Amino acid sequence: MRDGSTLAHTQWRIGITIAQIARRWRGRLDARIAEFGLTEARWLALLALARGGDGMTQKDLAQRLLIEGPTLVRTLDWLERQGLVERRESTQDRRAKTLHLTVQATPLIHRIEAAATLVRAEILCGIPEDELAGCLAVLERVAIGLAATPAAEAPDGRRPE
Repeated sequence: MRDGSTLAHTQWRIGITIAQIARRWRGRLDARIAEFGLTEARWLALLALARGGDGMTQKDLAQRLLIEGPTLVRTLDWLERQGLVERRESTQDRRAKTLHLTVQATPLIHRIEAAATLVRAEILCGIPEDELAGCLAVLERVAIGLAATPAAEAPDGRRPE
């Protein structure tokens, strides 16, 4: 392969590999957490709330999870019925609801965190710390590129390189 086609192939493989890793990683964790009676959407929402702090708005949680508000509402309805989350009117904006984990949610979140820790240990076992740090640095740069607004398309429909 020529240099340009090698680079393009490597870039293609990176995208595919990231997608496969994300899907398989979530699948492994989802299998471990299934015994708690939670779907991926539910445990992700609980973890995001636990990490984001008490009183996060529904809008902020949806943005953090990269999902639409109506999708989140169904998840929150279930979590609320289970006594894991409370919705309250925001003191800042009467139209907004803030989210609060209940005391009942705390032990479940600890179990989810423990399962996540075990899965990470299994997956990353044997990879030297310096290699993980280098990998993380590259992935963080990829994340920054994804978060950036795409450059305007050229008149012929192609994006500038």
